[in-house]
Amino acid sequence: MPDILSAPLVVEFPFTRSLGPVQSAFLTGLRERTVLGVRTGDGKVLVPPVEYDPVTAEELHELVEVAATGTVTTWAWNPHPRRDQPLDTPFAWVLVRLDGADTALVHVLDAPGPEAVSTGMRVRVRWAQDRTGAITDIACFEPYGSEPGETGEPAPHDGEFTEPVTGIVTPARLDYTYTPGRAQSSYLEALEDRRVVGERCPSCRKVYVPPRGACPTCGVATDERVEVGPRGTVTTYCVVNIKAKNLDIEVPYVYAHIALDGADLALHARIGGIPYDQVRMGLRVEPVWTEGSRHPDHYRPTGEPDADYDAYKELV
Repeated sequence: MPDILSAPLVVEFPFTRSLGPVQSAFLTGLRERTVLGVRTGDGKVLVPPVEYDPVTAEELHELVEVAATGTVTTWAWNPHPRRDQPLDTPFAWVLVRLDGADTALVHVLDAPGPEAVSTGMRVRVRWAQDRTGAITDIACFEPYGSEPGETGEPAPHDGEFTEPVTGIVTPARLDYTYTPGRAQSSYLEALEDRRVVGERCPSCRKVYVPPRGACPTCGVATDERVEVGPRGTVTTYCVVNIKAKNLDIEVPYVYAHIALDGADLALHARIGGIPYDQVRMGLRVEPVWTEGSRHPDHYRPTGEPDADYDAYKELV
């Protein structure tokens, strides 16, 4: 029985989106210390503003300015802040209905402890010192001793600002510990010896690479190890034209599904050693290892004749 492997894994990518006129005005307003909402057809003011009425789906565009003070409608205490959260000291997650708004905004409240937080308490915005046009321009909320209604009704706003924010980039990140299990641990250990090992289903006799520990078709456990490849056939592929962050590979390049000889499941890998526009279905390839690597760096053409379509059509 091989040792079960375990390793930290980080999945991270930036999510980029453009903004319409409503969201652009809202975020640009935050940069200018102005909180904007949008008025619906029945007179309600939504903060944060949305582009379409959530009830009627009517397009919304009537912007209004609301106060930077409000009332906590509900809350939850966070005793252990995590990386990249708004505050690095314990704080409360709060829903705040700003004066003049009919909906609540989720943010954080800077308070000395949970005993200092209550539903119905009055709070105000603490603005960030450096503002760029993002929700983080509100650094947090803080307790405030005003009474509701002191700031009056929301005022109409044209949403016009100098140098409006037209797009945002939101980093998405997931940190977790990956434990591949018995079958994939054996697969990864074999790769260290530059071998590719799958597992055969005792019922349908298909060989799965990478192995999953069970047959996805029959649902029975697999434990018979089978060495496959190392050569294989390109079953399908795509041309990548967008360069990934921190990946030192020039675009365009090809990523392909490769059916290794003796396997009944195609794995995916990069194709190198051939111009991207010459990669094709049926191309015969072999792995290329780099010094110290635990897995193939890429696959390259073997020089063999292309495989007949009938030989791999079930794996496309």
